[in-house]
Amino acid sequence: MAVIRLGPAGIPISAKGGSSVEGVKRCAELGLNAMELEFVRGVKMSIDAAKEVGAVAKQLDVALSVHAPYFINLTSAEKAKASASERMIIDTLSRASAMDATVIAVHAGWYGKMKSEEATECMKEKFLKLAKFSDHVKIGIETTGRMSQWGTVDEILQVCKAVPQCVPVIDWAHLYARAGGQIDYPAVLDKVKRFRHLHCHFEGIKFSSKAPGTGNEISHTPINHHPPFEPLAKEILKRKIDVTIIAEGPTLEADALKMKRIFERLGHKF
Repeated sequence: MAVIRLGPAGIPISAKGGSSVEGVKRCAELGLNAMELEFVRGVKMSIDAAKEVGAVAKQLDVALSVHAPYFINLTSAEKAKASASERMIIDTLSRASAMDATVIAVHAGWYGKMKSEEATECMKEKFLKLAKFSDHVKIGIETTGRMSQWGTVDEILQVCKAVPQCVPVIDWAHLYARAGGQIDYPAVLDKVKRFRHLHCHFEGIKFSSKAPGTGNEISHTPINHHPPFEPLAKEILKRKIDVTIIAEGPTLEADALKMKRIFERLGHKF
């Protein structure tokens, strides 16, 4: 049977307090077994605080992951911005290691004036350098939702092939938006089948589209049918994939619980 972990991106809305520790406790109370800590506005957690969160999560069997800051742009032509981006990833890794997280999720950057191939080669160099700061924590490179952002599945997999410490983080809504409202779950899962455990994000999404097969993310929404979740759940169970799925919509734990109910309806026991 597949090992499936579900949880919110951040502290559950219904948590009694605003701390990450309380967030982990609330996830466990709700029957969720994962939580992603959001460092999206900056790495502000101390190492000691990270260790405390990790100890509680281990006791309650809640798997942790961490989202690195949004401001990262490893391909920036400005050396100071590129260097600051590297530092944010290193700082995220240090906290993730202290809490014994499995993976960090990184929006790696933008094409700028570069073509896909050039940007991908740049990313290989950057992540080879950053891999030296990774221990057991994987560096997860997230698929992106805008045509101007580097981060298609194929681009990410080229970096992962060159840098063993890197893994893909599949944000299904980002792929759906970028393709103008299309998603082929089996095709994507075929591409990433060599990875023993798959880390994913899922949410509803609003996007704009000016040409067939292209689109740009506008905003996240609660899970609806854009993209549909049940076909993905069926494919995961059919293939017996070990997976963590983080709910990134604005309703957090409500979406995670919605995904859990769908898996249970399809016969999976948590």
